[in-house]
Amino acid sequence: MATRTTSTKTRIGQLVAAILTALTLMAPDMAHAQSRIKDIADVEGVRDNMLIGYGLVVGLNGTGDTINNSPFTEQSLIGMLERLGVNVRGDTIRTKNVAAVMVTATLPPFTSQGSRIDISVAAMADAKNLQGGTLLVTPLLGADGEVYAVAQGAVAISGFSAQGAGASITRGVPTSGRIAGGAIVEREIDFALSDLPYLRLSLRNPDFTTAVRVATAINQLVGPQTAKAIDPTSVMINVPPQRKTDLVAFLGEVEQLRVQPDQVARVVIDEASGVIVMGENVRISTVAIAQGNLTIKITETPQVSQPAPFSQGGQTTVVPRTDIQVDEGADKKLAVMPAGVSLQELVNNLNALGVGPRDMISILQSIKAAGALQAEIEVM
Repeated sequence: MATRTTSTKTRIGQLVAAILTALTLMAPDMAHAQSRIKDIADVEGVRDNMLIGYGLVVGLNGTGDTINNSPFTEQSLIGMLERLGVNVRGDTIRTKNVAAVMVTATLPPFTSQGSRIDISVAAMADAKNLQGGTLLVTPLLGADGEVYAVAQGAVAISGFSAQGAGASITRGVPTSGRIAGGAIVEREIDFALSDLPYLRLSLRNPDFTTAVRVATAINQLVGPQTAKAIDPTSVMINVPPQRKTDLVAFLGEVEQLRVQPDQVARVVIDEASGVIVMGENVRISTVAIAQGNLTIKITETPQVSQPAPFSQGGQTTVVPRTDIQVDEGADKKLAVMPAGVSLQELVNNLNALGVGPRDMISILQSIKAAGALQAEIEVM
């Protein structure tokens, strides 16, 4: 009796282990269909800020601006030298190792004073290459005109340019580059997250269904009446009083919640490149599709007719030979797709007809014109 009980427990244990293994294998697929809230929404007010500045890059190997064609480069160079105690006003400057550039950067939210951020450098005038150049001290301004960072450093470019007496070659864009950690933050942007009366999530892809699902997930975590979808883009969160002291931890928990984003059925067509992108919700009603073209192929194979040897009065003549072939597309088939056809079935049927991307664009537009395509068509 004890042996039978042990055997039964062993089989039950094996069955439970098998079920747990199956659930473990299914978990990635189930989670793959959902997205974290942090991947589909932003916290309103927590945003980047754009910075811009004007500066000079020096140390170029004769590939800088032509001073005669770039008066702003000359004026900037004269002003910089005067601030350093060198008076060159009224003199002729013929350097080719200096280039005027625009410097741009993105200031992340909550960046503290003294932190370093990456910057991008791009030539303004006729400089041919910024390789080997060094950006001089450049203040970076925000939209309010205040200085938020100061940039300086050696410019790294991804392209190159070389030329000889009779040929030249260019790869990439040698007139723009980046400086990793090239700017130091001098001013912080004040934003008191804890002082907000409520939080607002902004969806990156506005949708009524997605907004409701986000609010529902938050209410299930925190409690009812905590979150409310107020429009397709925004979800308002009333932070519980006991969580306002650890608001960062509260947002961390909310961001990790997973929801299934919804979207409008849409077909995006890029006619220039022939790219077609269709969402998973694209459906079509019952429709018949036939695709075929009339092709006429004309081949000219002229032949030369020569007279017999030693003949009198004969002439060499070119005799035309024309071969005409007509293909009426008789091998093309008529495909009938029933109502509710999914994206996979639509693609399979069109591929079975031998339809290429270009012809598929015309077919999709025709199906939409017939009212059978239950989706929006967006032509880029």
